[in-house]
Amino acid sequence: MRGGRVKNARLKAKPDSDIDYSDIPELGPEFLRAAKMLMPEAAQPVTMRLDRSVIDFFKRGGPGYQARINAVLRAYVDTVGKAGKR
Repeated sequence: MRGGRVKNARLKAKPDSDIDYSDIPELGPEFLRAAKMLMPEAAQPVTMRLDRSVIDFFKRGGPGYQARINAVLRAYVDTVGKAGKR
């Protein structure tokens, strides 16, 4: 994860005038009219048992490992839910 932090620091230090925005389409009034504000779902604290290797894997990514576990579970729920499986 350290490489990502270094890259983010470099990008934050770069002035906006040095960034090429030419391949990003402009968001016009039509986009803004159709946009919907979505509030994040409130997280609920839970206690669960996970394999030690699973926890170690996510912890190696640094702080925020619980949020990453949640993101993986959210992606699974979204994917399986769209497929109509239970």
